Amino acid sequence: MSVMDELTSILALEPIEVNLFRGWSPMEERFRIFGGQVVAQALTAAYRTIDGLICHSLQSYFIRPGDPAQPVLYQVERSRDGKSFATRRVIAIQKGEQIFNMACSFQIPEDGFDHQSPMPAAPRPEDVPEDNERWREIFKDNPEELKRWTRERPIELRQVDAVNLLRPEKKPAEHLVWFRARGDLGDDIALNQTLLAYASDYSLLGTAMRPHGASWMSGMQTASLDHILWFHRPTNFSRWHLYVQDSPSASGARGFNRGAIYREDGVLVASAAQEGLIRRRDK
Repeated sequence: MSVMDELTSILALEPIEVNLFRGWSPMEERFRIFGGQVVAQALTAAYRTIDGLICHSLQSYFIRPGDPAQPVLYQVERSRDGKSFATRRVIAIQKGEQIFNMACSFQIPEDGFDHQSPMPAAPRPEDVPEDNERWREIFKDNPEELKRWTRERPIELRQVDAVNLLRPEKKPAEHLVWFRARGDLGDDIALNQTLLAYASDYSLLGTAMRPHGASWMSGMQTASLDHILWFHRPTNFSRWHLYVQDSPSASGARGFNRGAIYREDGVLVASAAQEGLIRRRDK
């Protein structure tokens, strides 16, 4: 099974009862569930209760670290079904406790005013090193860690002006990342949205640590606290997208981050916002 087949299988969910679904995590060496996975699975659960409408926004909170060795139950509340919009609330449960909750809104496709901010200038994705090349440099003297980090992943990332995670230097609180899914997702809007939601949690939090010369590998305790996405236009996430990230503020051991996601042809397809914990471990 390819890494993309494994990911789409994990995001498919198992129906248990009306409005109740079960999700699993991949067999990885993680001490908590990847946040993007929970966002994507919760969005999938909500879509299972929707007919003919498209998600335009979701707002979520990470409450407890999930245990990747245990299944997650996703309970969907059908808050409202209107003529143009529908609203869902999704609660993720492990061991009888909430680990995550999400509110998301869906709309029937319709035409209206159309404008967007232009995509900033950036190097072409083929001119930017893939993440595995960076791992080879970072762990060139540590074969065990090198083997762990250079395995194939379902999302391909190419970071412009990336930070050395073991020895980070201060950089501007702005970050450009090219990313895409490694397999063809076709034109299924819901599937492309869930894969985009999954990938949108990969690099956003690190933007707030760039101006402080810190990373999640350099003695920091980090965790996503919330995650918000707005879907503006349909896209095929199998193609390259530019994730334009910035961090306007960090305070109170929290970093605030924003992201704009553009197709390679410059079309703005989604926007993101996230606040995360960034705390030095010696405190």
